[in-house]
Amino acid sequence: MSASPDNLNTTPLTDLHIELGARMVPFAGYSMPVQFPLGVKGEHLHTRTQAGLFDVSHMGQVKLTGPEVAAALETLVPVDVIDLPEGRQRYALFTNADGGILDDLMITHQGDGLYLVVNAACKAEDIAHLRANLPAEITVTELSDRALVALQGPKAVDVLARFQPAVHDLVFMDNQQLAIDGVDCFVSRSGYTGEDGYEISIPADSADALVRKLLAEPEVEPIGLGARDSLRLEGGLCLYGHDIDTTTTPAEASLIWAVSKARRNDGERPGGFPGAEVILGQIERKDAPRKRVGLLGQGRAPVREGTELFNADGDKIGVVTSGTFGPSVEAPVAMAYVDTAFSAIDNNIFAEVRGKKLPMTVAKMPFVAPGYVRS
Repeated sequence: MSASPDNLNTTPLTDLHIELGARMVPFAGYSMPVQFPLGVKGEHLHTRTQAGLFDVSHMGQVKLTGPEVAAALETLVPVDVIDLPEGRQRYALFTNADGGILDDLMITHQGDGLYLVVNAACKAEDIAHLRANLPAEITVTELSDRALVALQGPKAVDVLARFQPAVHDLVFMDNQQLAIDGVDCFVSRSGYTGEDGYEISIPADSADALVRKLLAEPEVEPIGLGARDSLRLEGGLCLYGHDIDTTTTPAEASLIWAVSKARRNDGERPGGFPGAEVILGQIERKDAPRKRVGLLGQGRAPVREGTELFNADGDKIGVVTSGTFGPSVEAPVAMAYVDTAFSAIDNNIFAEVRGKKLPMTVAKMPFVAPGYVRS
């Protein structure tokens, strides 16, 4: 990856994006495509019905190797890493001493070590956090010589299987090293859209040629950051720095499921991660003061990040952290933090937009039925 003239980093696919007519924007220190000629709504709906190809090479890819590496990583995350089977990946959180979330990430057991994918905006801090807090015998290697793409949507399996039939056999959260059109890749059946699909880590020098072949398939369109955001929001998936951050705990963020049973107070390996007392205490007492909830608008106006929320008496009870008009839901969708007393499904609350109080309903997430293939 090189720096562009305006000091933004580029990915191995930047030239291809420009060739395809992408509108490029700064994002997490990178020049990234926000949309292609199909447009954000068209890209969103195409991914829901066909297959969309996303460049996510700005994300951090990291390899951990060394003795007892799973046990070592467990000291930094509240998830069960020791019992993670080879070829499987698991969602995890880096936490701090106050129980806040430093980042969310994916952990894969690759047999010879652990493979992590971390958020672009947190990449440098995460790698520094790993190097500072893991034992000296654990080697932390940033895989900066690899691109990362996501092929998402109900037709993704048909497309990718033309290049490697074994992808049919993967289920949600499987991660295998497979040759795609002769290129050695890490392939996981996962993604950030709520749809079935794959994330594919590719050697950087092979990425452009392989992605061009995928895009040549009739079901596939290139997709930018704009549709990626609306897809993940409809899918009920958090965006770090917006829906979760260092001020939110897993209980507040409705991510209790990301604290493994083995790591809880009644589990086999209780605690032992940063902020354990705060996090496990909130889970046991069920006393998180606020909760992340989904909101469905009753009108058509989108409710954006930062919008304040009120109860029927006019008292402020929360704030929106992500919001848009959902092209698949055909209604405004949002995530927000509200006082726990107002977090029950079907509660009616009000969003203040341009001086008007717009009614919204607390709704179950995800807003669209997930397309994950689990068996």
